[in-house]
Amino acid sequence: MAKISPYAVAAAIALATNVDAFVGPSPAVKSSSLQMSAYPTSAEDILWTPSWKTGERDEVNGVLGKYCEDLYSVTRRKTRTVTCGPIKFGSDHPIVRQTMATTDTANVDASIEQIMRCADKGFDLVRITVQGKREANAAAKIRDGLFKKGYDIPLCADMHFQPVVAQLVADAVEKIRINPGNFADGRKDFEEKVYESEADYIKEREYLADAMIPLVQKCKDLNRCMRIGTNHGSLSSRVLSYYGDTPRGMVESAIEFADICRSQDFHNFVFSMKASNPLVMVQSYRLLASEMYRLDWDYPLHLGVTEAGEGEDGRMKSAVGIGTLLADGLGDTVRVSLTEDPEFEYEPCNRLSEMSEARIAATNPDAAARQAAVKKYVDTRDITAFSRRTGVLPEKTEEDKVDVSLFLNPNGSVISSVVPKMLSQDSAPYLYKELGFKTAVGMPFKDIATSDSIFMRTLPSVDDTNARTALRRMMEVGTGVIVPAEELKKNPLDNAVALMSLTEAAEANGQVSDYTKFCMCAFNFISNLYLYYFQLPDGAIRLAIEIDGSEDDALIAKVKDLNPMMVMIAVDPSLSQLHASRRVFEIFKANDIDAPVIHHYKTKVADSNNLALELGTKVGSLLTDGNGDGVLIEQVGENNFSVDFLRNTAFSLLQGCRMRNTKTEFVSCPSCGRTLFDLQETTAKIQDATGHLPGVTVAVMGCIVNGPGEMADADFGYVGTLPGKVDLYYGKEVVRKNIPNDDAVDALVELIKSYDMWKDKEEEEVEEGAAVAV
Repeated sequence: MAKISPYAVAAAIALATNVDAFVGPSPAVKSSSLQMSAYPTSAEDILWTPSWKTGERDEVNGVLGKYCEDLYSVTRRKTRTVTCGPIKFGSDHPIVRQTMATTDTANVDASIEQIMRCADKGFDLVRITVQGKREANAAAKIRDGLFKKGYDIPLCADMHFQPVVAQLVADAVEKIRINPGNFADGRKDFEEKVYESEADYIKEREYLADAMIPLVQKCKDLNRCMRIGTNHGSLSSRVLSYYGDTPRGMVESAIEFADICRSQDFHNFVFSMKASNPLVMVQSYRLLASEMYRLDWDYPLHLGVTEAGEGEDGRMKSAVGIGTLLADGLGDTVRVSLTEDPEFEYEPCNRLSEMSEARIAATNPDAAARQAAVKKYVDTRDITAFSRRTGVLPEKTEEDKVDVSLFLNPNGSVISSVVPKMLSQDSAPYLYKELGFKTAVGMPFKDIATSDSIFMRTLPSVDDTNARTALRRMMEVGTGVIVPAEELKKNPLDNAVALMSLTEAAEANGQVSDYTKFCMCAFNFISNLYLYYFQLPDGAIRLAIEIDGSEDDALIAKVKDLNPMMVMIAVDPSLSQLHASRRVFEIFKANDIDAPVIHHYKTKVADSNNLALELGTKVGSLLTDGNGDGVLIEQVGENNFSVDFLRNTAFSLLQGCRMRNTKTEFVSCPSCGRTLFDLQETTAKIQDATGHLPGVTVAVMGCIVNGPGEMADADFGYVGTLPGKVDLYYGKEVVRKNIPNDDAVDALVELIKSYDMWKDKEEEEVEEGAAVAV
């Protein structure tokens, strides 16, 4: 018979009577012999959360249910308050903005200066690197120096591999971040372990408890805060072997460490589930939140996309992950990890927080009204597994004079908004370039990142030969031209796609008799023509439908009969874009409507960084649900951005949502005190050398901590290992060691070539009339 610890018995009784395990008697409850005076000191004595893998958790705690407070209204998930010096995390408090210092922690003066700049910028908390005792001692001096200068901004020590040092630094700082993947498991490796049973897996919890319990006791005694910070790429080999490289493994790893904290009656902690892949990150947080609901836990969440990169791409990727979760009411503190100086993280961090706070229904009447105005629907999304809805693309028929199959892309489409003046004889060559075409003797040809189609609200007149020729040349190489039907009636264009509102198309369809529809269907079957039940404008060969979300269910279901080439969702401003769009997709699912869906996003934003954040949050949140086949960004009012910029921004969104790769994917850590080379300068060099390789992912990591573990998605890795030295990885395998920094970028290029994943950069075409060197 299995031995049952008396501590576990006490904890079980405590849970059964709705009392926190090992809390001890409350003032209103008399002590009994069942209540223990001491806390567990070994893994054997801890009451571990029931197993998910065996199904025991379902039996004890019920099946997984909700992951957020309200699927139809933005409501912050209710959490306890966690204290970190002068600040508080939790649903009763504003979202905490934080960053991480990039200075060498041992350089006390430089660290103090940078932290003060971060505090002056507006950050609420700064994390610092603590590799060993030297940095722990420096942390104490930094804390004291900041106090003397009048700064009480709390500090968080970032700990890897060093349980004893973590206890030491807890004397100095307000918060400790531990990574379950390496805090007790030691240096990251990828050795596969074989567990014959869950009992074998559980046996190894002993060393986790031995490493964690002293730190937990220290944090509890000093009222310190802790973050249990799981990272997708740095799961321990133990967890990888048992759960795989999965969101479930991330969640179970965190729960184990939370069980240790709870066994000591320590609850002053938060969770994080970071990943460089926003889809994995979103699924992991949602899964953890759902587990906490069924376990009746209420710990706050720290949100972040790790190694997001720099510039608009880094902001976009962060917005896709962080913005999606905030839109569901999840998240109590935010860090945007950019390969830039920490002060530059504040604006995106603050903007994402502001956007989230503006959506909360309880405190924003306008937001509440938009969310309430969305017609009722049932949200059936499964947050435990990711799947993408894929629309059926148009097919070319024998009668088509252009290849309509190229109007959309199976991996995600980009549609660009164009106005007639861009098509003039002088402007057309520049427009081709802005749309991403390659040209030869002035003729456009599609390339890997060319806009799939263009959208025009108005057309050049029929007698504008030059503009019409430019349109014809683009259509001849498979570019769709989408134009409102009313405009086509006034100004016909051969081979155009007619855009009609759903209401307009349904009314036109209703004017056709059932007998006529039957005859047309029969004719269509015999002749293989692509026909509609009503007359499209002259020259138009396909139909596109626009939905604004205000339509009733029956009207939206009629999309199936209309058989459009694509559906554009442009949500009415009086509705919540997120919820109105989710409703449309639910109706499509219920009615087996498989038309491709393009998110038509209209914006007045004038700042490029804000556009990335806005687009990533509002459209990215839908793409991370797996809903959407592309995007059209249309500027409303002033044209603040070029066609080229908006096209590249749209492609960045699709790549950030793991849909369509049109350029090299870079996973670059944000730098910290461990970084062994100038990360920003090196990243720029690597991007310049390898940025033309779509489908290739390169990870640039400043040290071994953010090395093989946190670049799980990368094909190639560039990792600092010693001062002035770099190791190169192929996947998770080190293939070249100790390369001098000055030679490492060239060595990386050679490594990519050796795996046949290299192609030379294409030279820019010399413009006609340009000077030629002789």
